[in-house]
Amino acid sequence: MRFSKSNDAIGTTNRGNPCESSLCTLCRADCQGKCETWLSSMVGRKLLYPRSFGKVTAGGNNTTHVGVSYNSLRIQGYAYGANGLDQGLSNDPDDCIFPNVGLETSFGKEMKTKCRIPLMTGALGSTFIASRYWDSFAIGGALCGIPVVIGENVVGVDKKSQIGEGAEKKGKIKSAPELERRIDGYLKYADGEYGAIIVQLNVEDTRNGVAEFVAEKYGNKCIIELKWGQGAKDIGGEIQVTSIEYAQFLKSRGYVVDPNPELPEVQKAFKEGAVKSFARHSRLGGTNLDSVEQVREDFMSSVEYLRSLGFKRVSLKTGSYGMEELAMSIKFATDAGLDLLTIDGSGGGTGMSPWNMMQSWGVPSINLHSKAHEYASILAAKGADVVDMSFAGGFALEDHIFKAVALGAPFTKLVCMGRAIMIPGYLGSNIEGVIHPDRREKLSGNWEKLPKTVTMHGETAEEIFTSYFDVEKKLGKDEMKNIPYGAIAFCTLADKLSCGLQQLMAGARKFSLDQIKRTDLFSGNRETARETGIPHVSDANDEAAIKIINS
Repeated sequence: MRFSKSNDAIGTTNRGNPCESSLCTLCRADCQGKCETWLSSMVGRKLLYPRSFGKVTAGGNNTTHVGVSYNSLRIQGYAYGANGLDQGLSNDPDDCIFPNVGLETSFGKEMKTKCRIPLMTGALGSTFIASRYWDSFAIGGALCGIPVVIGENVVGVDKKSQIGEGAEKKGKIKSAPELERRIDGYLKYADGEYGAIIVQLNVEDTRNGVAEFVAEKYGNKCIIELKWGQGAKDIGGEIQVTSIEYAQFLKSRGYVVDPNPELPEVQKAFKEGAVKSFARHSRLGGTNLDSVEQVREDFMSSVEYLRSLGFKRVSLKTGSYGMEELAMSIKFATDAGLDLLTIDGSGGGTGMSPWNMMQSWGVPSINLHSKAHEYASILAAKGADVVDMSFAGGFALEDHIFKAVALGAPFTKLVCMGRAIMIPGYLGSNIEGVIHPDRREKLSGNWEKLPKTVTMHGETAEEIFTSYFDVEKKLGKDEMKNIPYGAIAFCTLADKLSCGLQQLMAGARKFSLDQIKRTDLFSGNRETARETGIPHVSDANDEAAIKIINS
């Protein structure tokens, strides 16, 4: 593992055990710090450097020679050249500085979606975490100019949504307050032509007519997304509820609820305290399909139907299934002219995924993404206009973004982060709830007072968040009172990731994102080289080196 529990160089500590992404395996909304992502949400790009400058020296302790993961990939640096400079810039050293590295990207076919940085959120659906901190996630993402994804089941679990009966889907949803709140919250602060709000569909959402509702109310302000799965689990989404009345409501909405709250023995067990909560599950998709040909036919039909509703942008999210499903997702999305395919590797999770399932099922991200590039390259060699891709599954840091974009180049346009970019929402809400106690309950703030891990940086929002005045410049002083601190923290983390990515790209002499190539990586061990096709550090450019020696 690359990450130990504490990092003396940058002064960070994980509360729990760090996983491949650098985040704790269990990330708590009430955490008082201070992992790298948590601290970056306050101090931003300052955390790119070792602490106590002038009093210390610092050396790397990376163990890329162990295991196969994204952390076993290393980034190439070069001693000459400059590629992808913006028009008007020259290869003069005064122009070839890392702040001039361009991070803009875009994806899509007929209707391009532009992003200020190559980042998007994971799908934030019916989990209560997503609902409680939505304003921070959505406004932060909107201000940064990146896509934000509304996950599955938001309408179905909303007690206030009005869903009609009958087999005919069109017009079934009369109102969906929570879904509308989420979409409207993003659109209010959308950064002009940058970013997008993506609405995801699962089996229950399709039955409830979510696509029809979104098409009628929002049209092409939204991207609609079909969902095949995710990397955290091999079944549908789950939430946990502690009210038997709410569990019965969810059962009446057509969900699988475990244990069944309608059974007398379960009701008695709940009354006596033996049963304290209920798990709500979504259904598996594709159970009525028996062959690749049937999957293709069903998929193409679904895409055609969504376009008939007026959607100009359609995307697909797939999980860490095996190679057959991966190939189907790339081939079918390409043939259908989809705008984006998000490929989520095993290990991540933003909801209530069964723990041992999350540990044991599916294809790890680096293996899945390596094969995705291989399959996409085969299609491209045949002349296909391969679908634009986003890679997901255990990403949190700027080097992860570079590595994922490079590993999937030229097909990967974005990196999808789930848990990492939820952390600033928690942190900002906790800080705001202390500074403004009257807002604490509404914000789901968890603190009574600011911990030392925060007060060492300041006691007001202006002191604590290094990006506060960047956001104020964008919105104006008067509007800042409407911006949750979680959104400011989101922008602060995004600034750190952006600056770190610019530095890595400048070192690789790539001044625009589309210049990043697989050759900008090498593998830290032979096993990683074999699994990814990325040469070992001792082999990369070795032929060119021998030519120099023999010249």
